[in-house]
Amino acid sequence: MDDASNNNNNKRARTSVDKALVDVWLRELGQLSTRNFALRRRASEDLVLRLGIYAKLDKHRGCVNTVSFNADGDILISGSDDRRVILWDWKTERVKLSFHSGHNDNVFQAKIMPFTDDRSIVTCAADGQVRHAQILESGGVETKLLGKHQGRAHKLAIEPGSPHVFYTCGEDGLVQHFDLRTGAATELFTCRPIDDRRNYMTVVNLNAIAIDPRNANLFAVAGSDEYTRLYDIRKYKWDGSTDFGQPADYFCPPNLIGDEQVGITGLAFSDQSELLVSYNDEFIYLFTQDMGLGPNPPPSSPVSTRSEASEMGSDHTSAASPSTANTDVRIAPQVYKGHRNCVTVKGVNFFGPKCEYVVSGSDCGRIFIWKKKGGELIRVIEADRHVVNCIEPHPHSTVLASSGIESDIKIWTPNAADRATLPTNIEQVLIPDHIRWFALGDDDDGDYYFYDIYGEGDDDDDNDDDFDGDDDDDGGGGGSGSGGDVDSDVDEEDDDDDNIDDNVDNDNDDESNEEAISYSDFDDYDIDLDVDDGVDVQTKG
Repeated sequence: MDDASNNNNNKRARTSVDKALVDVWLRELGQLSTRNFALRRRASEDLVLRLGIYAKLDKHRGCVNTVSFNADGDILISGSDDRRVILWDWKTERVKLSFHSGHNDNVFQAKIMPFTDDRSIVTCAADGQVRHAQILESGGVETKLLGKHQGRAHKLAIEPGSPHVFYTCGEDGLVQHFDLRTGAATELFTCRPIDDRRNYMTVVNLNAIAIDPRNANLFAVAGSDEYTRLYDIRKYKWDGSTDFGQPADYFCPPNLIGDEQVGITGLAFSDQSELLVSYNDEFIYLFTQDMGLGPNPPPSSPVSTRSEASEMGSDHTSAASPSTANTDVRIAPQVYKGHRNCVTVKGVNFFGPKCEYVVSGSDCGRIFIWKKKGGELIRVIEADRHVVNCIEPHPHSTVLASSGIESDIKIWTPNAADRATLPTNIEQVLIPDHIRWFALGDDDDGDYYFYDIYGEGDDDDDNDDDFDGDDDDDGGGGGSGSGGDVDSDVDEEDDDDDNIDDNVDNDNDDESNEEAISYSDFDDYDIDLDVDDGVDVQTKG
């Protein structure tokens, strides 16, 4: 590392310490409330630079495709290619509850509904099914089919503060609305391309959906084209008397308009209604509400090449926009770059009490953290030997959970004694026996490097949530919508290792599965439900 880099790191360290001392002084004088002091400390760059591994949660038997905290932050829920859902006490690294989801294929998302005492769980999966799991007072788990997509269902989004309402999207382009009070699934619309450019694509295969936390009427979807579409549920007529397929707004970086090579894998809203969009084989972009293209963006070819996107992060201005009537210049989105998103359907997220940071996994097995404002890359964490797909922030603390192609979940807390520094030549750093880099071209910042994963023996790489839409049979159960039988190999491994009897009814498309679990008083979460302790799971129906 050169002298300039050392000077920058030393300056950053002094600035962080100075700010901390000033905050303590202001708090002692009563000029800074305890709440604001805590928020500032949680957002401290010093804590981000001290993030280190706290725990590895390892009970799944396949790729972990989803991790999510409950509202209190004391429970982490995960779902995997093994089709199981696990609730963790992540602080003690113990399994509180493990059950079969009822899905016939890889679980892509699992979330706990708010204000349900952590007993109501919704899931979607590669089999296209959308299911509800209810933890009963008797100690059983009842799973029920709510609806289905024709193709893989990648994501679901819970209406903020609602214990009943959520949305799903799938590769069939369909967006559905669910209400657990009635069990009804309402098909809202099928997302279609805005013009005939992509005549080979009749629908937009949706990979991501997110709801604005400040206005639960607004939700965004994105997938296999360059546009993020924003919808207002208030425009939907529940009697089906109107066509709801028209978005209220479109978002796309100017340099990607008309680019048929890109798609979107991840979306996230900030607490300030900012929209974060992660493109495959491209960068991450941050949009504010005034950056929309309007409800009817005219089709056009790209206004600039991809390499020009790297110049937009600091300038925040771009070429002409069709959404601006009185000026030829509009504000361009902030750009975050450095990671690689070419292989799988990766999420993206905000981090910090007021969304001060942006976080993403990468094909190279690292976690990337940028400052939201300005797009400065401040942290690269060596996380996995394989692709990292999911990064989930804790709702109240400076804690991250990550998962991906490997079968474990990693918890990151600011426990390191020393502050981390950025590695030099990040794009050229090799992970031994895993990635082979080769140059494909030049941009202003140096070579673009892409990689080729090559053999390390037979592992779980074939089970990942592939962006290219290919399903593999080894470990993934039946293909999309196949309705295949539950993989007996997975259940046998669980029986041998975890003393769990998985006799799940294979006819679960129309019937609910109820699993009786021998434990008591789930409410207090003080009991140990580690599956190694011989918890007996039996199927009632």
